[in-house]
Amino acid sequence: MRGFGAVVLTGLLVLAGCGSSERSAQEVSKMSMQEAAEHADRLLDRTLAAVKPAVHWTHGETTEGSCDVSRRRAVMTVISPERRGSFLGVVERYWKAEGYRQLGANRSVKSPATYFETPDRFRVRLLIGGNGQAFFEVATPCVTKSSVAPPTAETVGPNYAGSPIPDPDVRSAFWSSTTPIPSASPSATN
Repeated sequence: MRGFGAVVLTGLLVLAGCGSSERSAQEVSKMSMQEAAEHADRLLDRTLAAVKPAVHWTHGETTEGSCDVSRRRAVMTVISPERRGSFLGVVERYWKAEGYRQLGANRSVKSPATYFETPDRFRVRLLIGGNGQAFFEVATPCVTKSSVAPPTAETVGPNYAGSPIPDPDVRSAFWSSTTPIPSASPSATN
């Protein structure tokens, strides 16, 4: 049943353009698909910049619907099972601080994920897949049809755009560590 919830939430990302209107819906609907894709790229840039220590990443596939675009990035840094919760936590705290609304979460140990929506109705997702590879996706709401160019942001590490993305292969002293992050004890804060 847990898999069903992930499928439903993934479907929500794809259908982001078909939801109800919100306060900035008129402004967003005047964007072209290219402008929306560029905005999605900026959301991904800022999210990855908020992750400390920094991770290596590459562009994933861009998909276009009839009036929406999805941009993806794959993290090439190995995120160990012991650090996955911390990685998700860093991203969730950043998205909440930016005013994003949480839509759901998959708390699976094997493939945890978190789903949010920005105030201007862009849907964002972070999914930890096989071998600790993190995948980010931004799905735009429905906007004005236009052609969409590939993303231009420079990757951190090799750019695998247009090629199969390999498993993560960059080791991080922090994110790849198999030691859980200790929580602060009450005596340590006194």
